[in-house]
Amino acid sequence: MAGSNGKQKTVRDMILSLGLIGIAAAVIYVFIPHDDSAPDIKRVDYRIELITARRAASYPIAAPEGLPETWKATSVRFRGDHFDSWHLGFHTPDDQYVQIEQSTQKPAVFIDGASQGARATEVTQKIDGRTWKRYSGGRYDALVLPGKNSTTVVAGTGSFGQLTEMVRALELK
Repeated sequence: MAGSNGKQKTVRDMILSLGLIGIAAAVIYVFIPHDDSAPDIKRVDYRIELITARRAASYPIAAPEGLPETWKATSVRFRGDHFDSWHLGFHTPDDQYVQIEQSTQKPAVFIDGASQGARATEVTQKIDGRTWKRYSGGRYDALVLPGKNSTTVVAGTGSFGQLTEMVRALELK
């Protein structure tokens, strides 16, 4: 029977070791800080870029005026060397994304990129006297306003209601 006593000790030691490992894991989990909440998205001030773009662009630049504070500007850029490209992105109150994109680039190429491959629908919307065409896609939906010298795209993960809200707030200067 001497041999079975050694096996019992081995099993007992293994169970004790697993118990100690479990206790150590629980202590680490409780005392090491961990944050599962979404990161705070930083608001950007786009006024300087907007002024620069409005001076440099060959077309009227679109930016919202009077949009609620709950819409947070998160990204902005103007590239005069790349088809006078204007981008202004917003985080919506319900954690969606809506962007304004403008460019003098060939409309078909520009719309495809700005709308993440959304396709034109037969639906148009008259908003503040301008006719916008709806585009629908897997990632982004979009409202598109073709112009003589540029194309404006309001696109994102937001609903068409949110896209329309952004369009209504746009001032072209």
